[in-house]
Amino acid sequence: MAFDQRLPAAFYADVQDGVRAALAAERVDALLTDSPEDVAYLTGFFHHPCERPVAAWIGVDGTTALLLPELEVEHARVQNTAAELVVYPEYPGVVPPFDALAGQVPRGRRVGHPGGMAVDRLAAVRAAFPGTEFVRTGVAERARLRKRPEEIALHREAGRITDAMLTAGRDLIEQAVAAGGELPSEAELAAHVTSFGSRTMYAEHDDVVVVSPLAGGLVYAAENSARPHGLPSARRLRPGDTFVLSLGCAVGGRFVEGERTFVLGEPSAEQRRYYEAVREAQAVGAASIRPGARCADANRTCLDVIRDAGLEGFLRHRQGHGIGLGMHEPPWLEDGDATVLEPGMVVSNEPGIYVTGHAGYRISDSMLVTDDAATPFTFYPRSLDDVVVPV
Repeated sequence: MAFDQRLPAAFYADVQDGVRAALAAERVDALLTDSPEDVAYLTGFFHHPCERPVAAWIGVDGTTALLLPELEVEHARVQNTAAELVVYPEYPGVVPPFDALAGQVPRGRRVGHPGGMAVDRLAAVRAAFPGTEFVRTGVAERARLRKRPEEIALHREAGRITDAMLTAGRDLIEQAVAAGGELPSEAELAAHVTSFGSRTMYAEHDDVVVVSPLAGGLVYAAENSARPHGLPSARRLRPGDTFVLSLGCAVGGRFVEGERTFVLGEPSAEQRRYYEAVREAQAVGAASIRPGARCADANRTCLDVIRDAGLEGFLRHRQGHGIGLGMHEPPWLEDGDATVLEPGMVVSNEPGIYVTGHAGYRISDSMLVTDDAATPFTFYPRSLDDVVVPV
């Protein structure tokens, strides 16, 4: 039986009821959000955002509406969107889009909006709802922090495919080594694992939820990998290279990332030192992610391993970040985030070091906070012996 990526109507009903209760506690009459991730979370409607507004309205009075342009109506119906559709013809339109929404939903005295709503978009909303007070609220963001069982199942499947993508990337290199020909370039390797992840989903899943990116990631070697977000190039891998496969995919719109650093050939003493420092930091970091721990404390505990190894100068980023409908979302495993981790949160655990002119080293797993610890969604081996590719 194929894996179904769509969540049932009961999921969205429960989510909406929870948001209504949180709004009522804040004495806010409704939530209006144009965040694509919020819209997907609240209604099940996934779309490619553009200049045409798409926004969800959740009223404490029980109203649930989705504002969208005419060209998206069939798309929304095919997805069994859990909201009443409020349609406008086109953008910018003779009648502004949010006027259509204002004519269909009860006017609230106080309406919440997410902090990320653009200034111009918020101005258009206020113009459509004269006399309504619009206030910033984090209700949707907070609701998304703790993943529900149905979402965890999607993350788990994304983790399985991510591990398979890592294996597929290594397999391509080993096949090239065995053939005695040219090794793949970073760009060729990236295209291979991206195609593998997407093809796996379409072959094994029903009703694939298309988001961007559906599968893929960063693939880079040697000096290029010393830039944490360097992009794949035409450079071909060479014996002696350190190279990183920073991969992931989204199942039902829920992301997982899994990253491994590999060495092409027998590692040098320098490569061993750098790799083992990051591997130990990642192991300590995994243990630091547990319910009741502050994000800032987990981050410090993890990165102190690298500092204690005398490699602080090669640090470029925090331990990790939340992951869900967004590839990067709260909470943040960083010194400036005092959020307390709770069961159901999903975070990345990805310490790394970056040595300019040499290479970068990063190991990452997406972790589910459980009742007493945390468990990864990705299980590709992490020991140095397991990531050495013989040449």
